[in-house]
Amino acid sequence: MVKNLTYSEFQNTVSEVLICNRSVLDVLSQIQEANARLTRAVTKAVTGCGCLKIQAGKKELPSDVLLADLKNILESHLIGEMCEDCRETVETAVGRSLFYLAALCELLELDLHDVLVKEQKQLKILGIFNLA
Repeated sequence: MVKNLTYSEFQNTVSEVLICNRSVLDVLSQIQEANARLTRAVTKAVTGCGCLKIQAGKKELPSDVLLADLKNILESHLIGEMCEDCRETVETAVGRSLFYLAALCELLELDLHDVLVKEQKQLKILGIFNLA
C-alpha cells in the first residue's frame, strides 16, 4: 500500500491512463455512475450481506445543546463493521469515484491537490461552523 501517494501524483496517473474518457460529458456521467455504485455497495453491505445494519430515527436534541457538542450526540446510524468482501467492494467503488473526480479535475485544468488544500483551509477557518 502506498501511503505517501500525493493527490498530484494520482491525478497525473489518471491523466496518463485517461484515453477513451476524455470527454467532459463522459467523465461527468462516469462520476455519477461511480457514485451510484458506491451507494449500491454500501447498501448491499446492509441488505445483501448484513454485516452492517442501519438504525435510524428522528434526531432528538436537547434544547440546551451546544454546537460543539453535536459531534458527540449525533450518530452515524451504522451498527457493525463491514466484512472483508464488503470492505473490498466499497474500497473499489471509492477508488473509481476518486478516479473520475481526478479525471474531471484534469480536464478542467484544476489541481486536485490544490483543491484539497483550499478545502482544508476553509474547514479549519470555519471549524464546527462549516456544518459539513
